[in-house]
Amino acid sequence: MTQALRCLIVDDHPMIRRGLKALLLEEENNCKVAEAASAEAALEAIRREDWDLMILDVSLPDKHGLEVLKEARLLRQNLPILIWSQYPEREFALRMIKAGAAGYLSKDCAPSELLQAIRQVTSGHRYITPTMAENIVDFVTDGQPVSPHDRLSDRELEVLRLLGQGKTVSMIADDMALSVKTISTYRARTLEKLNLHTTADLMRYAIEYRLTT
Repeated sequence: MTQALRCLIVDDHPMIRRGLKALLLEEENNCKVAEAASAEAALEAIRREDWDLMILDVSLPDKHGLEVLKEARLLRQNLPILIWSQYPEREFALRMIKAGAAGYLSKDCAPSELLQAIRQVTSGHRYITPTMAENIVDFVTDGQPVSPHDRLSDRELEVLRLLGQGKTVSMIADDMALSVKTISTYRARTLEKLNLHTTADLMRYAIEYRLTT
């Protein structure tokens, strides 16, 4: 008898989790599915049990998906993690793949494509969409990032995202458990790399590129 596929779905929207779980139970024979609505719950589930697959949303209430991805990879190095997000691939896909994701799909993909991606990553391969492959080729050929914020480090991107939410430097320092001076340095580097001048510019940029949630 084939061993049950053990899949952990991490998304803060109950209806999305329910729909994805129903799809998996209907299409994948002998499948065990668990749900987590937050980063904390997801990481606890990974500590508690081995999984064959984690389907991870980028936007979670307590932590950004990129940080969850990194922590999950430290806990379970061989766990395939498929990013399933509302954000277009150009915003986060390359960064997620570089951080260890097995694949990246936007939530407007067809169910058949999602199932194909699941089967591919659970077989030990990465799932790369044609759009993502094109972006990778462009980056390798031209040496230019897909989006201006691809020049940012992960910490700088997180500061940009939180500034876009309207948080102050002090609030961000508390959120990230860093000093105000360190956050100010990240903010200054982000302004320089994006060729912007003020915090208001950064806020507008984050909103324009849908980085705030």
